[in-house]
Parts: sequence; structure tokens; C-alpha cells
Amino acid sequence: MDNTWLIQEPEFTPSAIGPQEAVFTIGNGNLSTRGTFEEGFSGCDDVTLVHGVFDDVPTVMTELANVPSWLPLAVYIEGEKVSLDAGEILSYERTLDMRTGVLTRSFRWRSPGNRTVDVRYERFTSLADPHVLALRCQVTPVDFSGTVEVRAALDGHVDNAGVRHWLKVKQGEQGERTVFLESRTRGTGLLLAEAAWLDVRGASAKYTLHPIENCPTIVARWTAQTGQTVTVDKVVSLYTAHDAGRKTCEAALAKLAEVQATPDAYDRLLAASSHAWAEVWDAADVIIEGDDEAQRAIRYSLFQLFIAAPQADPFVSIAAKTMSGFGYRGHVFWDTEIFILPVFTYTHPAIARNLLLYRYHTLGGARAKAREAGLDGAQYPWEAALTGEEVTPRFVPGPAGKDVRIWTGDIELHISSDIAYAVWQYWQATGDDDFMLQYGAEMILDTAVFWASRVEWEPEKNRYEISDVIGPDEYHEHVDNNVYTNYLARWHLGLAQAVLNWLRHSAPAKAAELVERLALTGARLEKWRDIIAKIYILQDPTTRLFEQFEGYFQRRDVDLAAMEPRSRSVQALLGIEETNETQVLKQPDVLMLFYLLPDEFDAQTMRVNWDYYTPRTDLTHGSSLAPGIQAILACRMGDADMAYPFFMQAALIDLHDLRLNTRDGIHGAAAGAAWQAVVLGFGGLRVTENSLTTQARLPKHWKRLAFKVWHKGELKSFSFEGIGNI
Repeated sequence: MDNTWLIQEPEFTPSAIGPQEAVFTIGNGNLSTRGTFEEGFSGCDDVTLVHGVFDDVPTVMTELANVPSWLPLAVYIEGEKVSLDAGEILSYERTLDMRTGVLTRSFRWRSPGNRTVDVRYERFTSLADPHVLALRCQVTPVDFSGTVEVRAALDGHVDNAGVRHWLKVKQGEQGERTVFLESRTRGTGLLLAEAAWLDVRGASAKYTLHPIENCPTIVARWTAQTGQTVTVDKVVSLYTAHDAGRKTCEAALAKLAEVQATPDAYDRLLAASSHAWAEVWDAADVIIEGDDEAQRAIRYSLFQLFIAAPQADPFVSIAAKTMSGFGYRGHVFWDTEIFILPVFTYTHPAIARNLLLYRYHTLGGARAKAREAGLDGAQYPWEAALTGEEVTPRFVPGPAGKDVRIWTGDIELHISSDIAYAVWQYWQATGDDDFMLQYGAEMILDTAVFWASRVEWEPEKNRYEISDVIGPDEYHEHVDNNVYTNYLARWHLGLAQAVLNWLRHSAPAKAAELVERLALTGARLEKWRDIIAKIYILQDPTTRLFEQFEGYFQRRDVDLAAMEPRSRSVQALLGIEETNETQVLKQPDVLMLFYLLPDEFDAQTMRVNWDYYTPRTDLTHGSSLAPGIQAILACRMGDADMAYPFFMQAALIDLHDLRLNTRDGIHGAAAGAAWQAVVLGFGGLRVTENSLTTQARLPKHWKRLAFKVWHKGELKSFSFEGIGNI
């Protein structure tokens, strides 16, 4: 077996259970379940998150609500619970097979009563049916015969790190082996129902149903013989009001009835899900020969992105921590459009379209944010949830019990241009004129209206400026004329002009409708042209060095190399205020421009700015978004071996818990940046309006790189031989 498809945990380490729960997250684009043990374990986070299931919460406004758990399935041997909290673990292995999305865990356990049993758990969330989840448990007594009991439940006693979101609506049973639980979120009133069915094979089992409050349970009991393996299958269906209106319970029970109508239900469901995964991998797989660690890591990055990606729902998006933990509360950032979306634009354009439609459907929230600031047009929020309103917390608890003011929701403005860029990139790659006509043009144009109302005219300097912002480098707040922000605003206004011209030529009626509805008057369009000509961009014309923002070069320099080794960010070590007065960067804004707009900068400009900003960037513990981008730029400068450590830093961030925060959830942007580092960096893929080209630069030890990308409706294959084959 090719083990580069497998993520394996060869032994159980209780101290690593938090990050490993996140690493072993499985999902199907509708929901994700962390790698929690089916039988439970002390201190674990039993978490299943479902797209669109938000509820109110103090301080952070709204969060994805951890839904009632479908997992519980505990085994008892002669009355003793099989639990890794107790007894003796004689062997252990957990494996995620990324080809099929199946998570297995096997162990041999000796009870405090000196009975030994082999247990194997297997589970998957169906990629073929987003409402189906399945779990199999196989139990084999090793040195005893006696009573074995399995208790399978739907548990409504769940929370988000202490915050409880659910109220029981009703629970019940159907037949002798099916239970259901319907719940409602406390704040938003969203209904959700789960139904579970249990099937025991290999023994004559007796079933009983236990109506435990908010935890309906099915118990199966049989007499087991030494060496006899008994298989227990638990199939669960889950529906929310987004899917079934107010008939969530009926929908869940109907789905289970459909499942039970055919023999070998579990195996049939697994076969369908595995087939769906095979179709995903056929287009998305990246092949790296000569580097098993990189091969496994890039497949893991893709796996985590696909399980978080809404397959058909245009009203939800991918959160910064995907759906693998409570980090950032399920909120959506620029991570999606800049770092994650290109993966789908090139491997599964229908998903990319859905992700952009989410931004279209939340234009109302963006327009409301602009109005609240006294501005025109649409200003996308820094953190978004279901409605597109700003959900960035204004304060969060800080050291010594003091609240820390969070400014990103007020002044990190570049996200509006990031989204416009993503629309443009998708259009270039797919040629989806219908999307641009119906949705994309309006997004680009109304966010351009916002920029024209946000810039400030300085008559004595004869230029436009943008003051009091935060760029991608969040170590520096309240800065003026941030290069990334100003440059992208100028580019954005130029794009808006080009899109409007295209509309007038291709769809004059739509152009006229948008001109009227968005008030794109002659005076407004003339102001766009004036801003493009006169906005202030900080660059020395002689050295070609950009200054990240006004006064940046006057801030204190810090030797980052002298601070190694360390396990915390510079900001954590120095504090927010002191870091703000240094040149240390969380993320290099200037270099981000070169990544997004490579045709606008020559090689000398890139090299000068790379040499200045890379040593000043907190690449080990600053932004997890930066290393993958550094890898792309190093490749574009012709140095794949310099790029390789940056790529691996992005690709292994969660598998190796490099930032010591994987427990909070998978770093979705790092996963997307890792894929981009391989395809856009080492593979050298470049897409323009009229062409698709590659210029591969492989690390010396790679023997071969191969991938496929969609381009304007055609799936194209690429394969490059490395010097490892010479």
C-alpha cells in the first residue's frame, strides 16, 4: 500500500490528544467531525461543526455551534467500560486514509479486571450524501468469553468551550433500533435533527432503547466467545432547517429508512462515498516523486480543504480554521479568497464559484458596513459569518485580565480588494462570463465605489492617501499609506473600469442597470481615473524599494535570527505596543503584492524587496499565511531549493503542530498556500486572460511533479521530471 495516502498515529500520546483531534478531522463539505474517540476520553473536544449553523455568543457575536454529537459508541466487557483512560493499552494505531476519507483506530486493551479485548473503530462522513455519517465497531475478546454490551447515543450535552448553544426540542425512538434527537439553537432558533440506527452482525444481539434525557441511547448486548469478532454498525442522518425547513426530524428519519431498505447498508454507503472521493482525487491529486513527506503533506492539505468546502451551498464559505476546531469561531476571512480559493478555481471550479457566490449573497452586509462608516458602496467585513455583517470582536480578553482592543474589523480594509481579485482570477481561469455578468461585476464595481469614498484627497500634496489602516502585516496598526492597501485599491479601480467597459460591450443592458443602481455617474468614474493617477505609493524610484507604510523605515530594527530558538511570536515576546514600534513583520505586505500581481514588477524590484523584507518577517511564529507565499516568490526568482523549506513549513504546520495551536483547528490558508507553492511555485503555473503557461523549477531531490488544472472548461495535465531522475 502507498502510505503517502495515509496519516498514521502509531501510538497513543495523551498529551497530544488536542492537536491530534484536529489532525484527524474528517468531513464531507457539509460538516466535519474532529478525531474524538467514540468511547470518549477525559479532556477531549467532541466537536462536529455544520456549515451555516451559527448561534449568538457573548463578545465574539456569533460562532459555529458545536452540534449534538453523533459519535458516542462505548463498549463494555463484563460490565467494564473499554476506555483508554483506564486499564492497559497493549497496542494502538490510528489511520486516516485520504483516498476514501475513512478514519480507523485499532487497539488491544486489558481491563482493570484482567480481560483483554481487541477493538477496531472505523468511521466516515459520506461524500456522496452530505446528510449521512457512519461508524463501525468490531469487538473481539482475546482471553475471555462473556457478556459484551455496546451503548450508542446521540448526545445533546455539547458545548463550545463551555458555551452551550442547544435546547432539546424532542427526542424519541422508531422501531427497536432507531432513535432521534431534535434540537434548536438558543439564540438563532435554528432547528437540527439527528437520527441513529444500530445493526449488530456476527452475534445474536438483544436491543433495548433508553430515553435518557437529551441523549437517546441504543443498547445492544450479546454473549461473546473468545476469538469471535462481532461487527456493530451505527448509521446517522443529520438535517438542519437550511436543508429541510421545519421538518428536520422527518427528513432525518426518512433518510435512515432509505438506508435500511437495502442489505449491507454500511458497506454500500462506504462504497458510494469512496467513489465520490475517487472522482475528487482524479482531478485534484498532486504527485510528488522522490519526497514521501512532501507527497503526504500536500495530499493532506488538499484533503482538509475538500472536506471543508461547501459542495453545493452558495450561502456559506470556508472558515479560517475550516470546521476542525473553535479557532476564530467559524468566521470567514481573506484567507478564503486569497489562499484557499485558487485551489478550487483550478481543481473544482464549481466549488470556487460557490465560495464567490457566498460573497455576492452577503453584499447586503458589506453595504451596511460601508453605510455605518459614512461611506458609499460595499465594504466587506474583516470577519464574516452567515449574513456578511462585521463579526470581528471589538475586544478580547488579554493578559492580566485586561481587555485588548481589536482594530482589524474597523481598519483592515484590503479584504474588499482581495475579494475583487479573487473574482477576477476565477474569471481569467474559467472564462465564466455568466458569473461575471450576473454576480462578479457588481461585486467589483460596488467595492470600487467604496474605495473612491474612502481615499482622502490632500490638495497641498496633490495626491490621494489612505490613512489609519492595518495591512496584512497585523503587527502594525493605525498606519498611513500602507503599500499593499494603496496599490491594490489602485489596481481595483482599474479593474472596475475594465469590467464596466467589458459589460458595456458584452451586455449593454446589464451595464446600464448597474450604472443606474450603483450610481456610477460620470463624475464618479472620473474620480476613479484621478485616484488611479494620483494615489500615493511609497517607493524609492532609484533603489526600487517600497516602504511598507509611512515611517516604517524609521522604526527600530530587530535581529530576528538572534531571537531563535523560540516557540512564540515576536508580538507575544515583546508585546503589542513594543512590536508595533519595530520593523518586525507578521507578514510582508510588499511581497504579497509581488505574489498577486507578478506581471507588474520586474526581477530587480522583486529581489531588492525580498532581500529587505524577508529577514524582518516573523516566518516561524508570525502569520501562518506567509511561508507558502515565500515559497512561490523564491521559485519565481529561480531558487526552488530556497523555496523548499518555506513550502514544508506551510505543508507541515498542522501535521507537526509547528505553531503549537493546531488544537484550535486546521490552518486552512496554510493548506491552500502549500498547494499554490507546489503548482504556482515549483510547477510555475501562470494564467492570464489568453494563456496558460508553466515554468517548472523543482527541488533537487524531487524526481517528478505532476498535477492537473481546469482552464476554461478543459482539464489539463502537467508532468515535470526533476534532476533526481537524471
